[in-house]
Amino acid sequence: MKIAFVGKGGSGKTTLSAMFARYLAAKGASGESPATVIAIDADINQHLGVALGMSEADAAAVPALGAHLAAAKEFLRGDNPRIASAANMVKTTPAGRGSRLLRPRGDDPFHTDWSIDAAANLRLLASGPFAEDDLGVACYHSKTGAVELYLNHLVDAEDEYVVVDMTAGADCFASGLFTRFDLTFLVAEPTVRGVSVWRQYRDYADGYDVALAVVGNKVTGPEDVEFLREHVGDDLLACFGTSGWVRAAEQGRPAGLDAMEPAHLDVLRVLRNAVDARGKNWTRFQDQAVEFHLRNARAWANKATGVDLASQVDPDFAHGFLEALAITPV
Repeated sequence: MKIAFVGKGGSGKTTLSAMFARYLAAKGASGESPATVIAIDADINQHLGVALGMSEADAAAVPALGAHLAAAKEFLRGDNPRIASAANMVKTTPAGRGSRLLRPRGDDPFHTDWSIDAAANLRLLASGPFAEDDLGVACYHSKTGAVELYLNHLVDAEDEYVVVDMTAGADCFASGLFTRFDLTFLVAEPTVRGVSVWRQYRDYADGYDVALAVVGNKVTGPEDVEFLREHVGDDLLACFGTSGWVRAAEQGRPAGLDAMEPAHLDVLRVLRNAVDARGKNWTRFQDQAVEFHLRNARAWANKATGVDLASQVDPDFAHGFLEALAITPV
């Protein structure tokens, strides 16, 4: 399952992304055995590694996917006859017959060369920060484009999770990235600004069959829960309160999950159950990839590449079916 955490800056989405990724890596779908987890830092601030318990130095050593975009395109293109050159691939290019597809922790450069182990059963990828050459001339979409291509070509199966810490606000709506997830958790503080981000995200996603659930954070009592429920209604899934476990981690004293407050472990269990209850719809996943690819082609990408990128769409490609794709699960 592919999961996104979104929210306004400072809402705690990075912290919750890290907690949830660690919980899944330890507990898995059954709550008894570990799962395969890929965590992706797609936030401009790049703090997920430290939130996962890594040192600043180790987190900074995670290769930046954005710096390997050309190589990533060349790898993913594979033998797809509809893509004559990796230079003609853009962030929305969908997979097709002949494309190289990915498996979580598979034998490919994304999982062997361009990522790092953050914990047992947990591999960390990062879009990467701005480089000096980017300043003043590039937007962050040049980094998150590598994440979108990765997700477009990833085949995840049961008890495999991809947890993405997204950039703050509604920036992901600049492409089809917001449709790449089986479930999106919007982290909202019990404030007017907190719920306004939920409203904006909900309105932008309306009509695209995006599964959205609100996770309240920094909730101090029943009044905060009531405030959130009044404003977001049934979208409110669960709430986190203040946590000594989180505070200790933020002060450089991370502890194991067993030391977390039982009430907050229960919340993580609620989130996992909500994810596991989602059904896979690979046809919709591919159709949405194609839709936004064609939109980007018409808006800017055809002109930028000098190619009619609609020709990259393979109408006979069926995404996600392991037997048809001849992918051996790891």
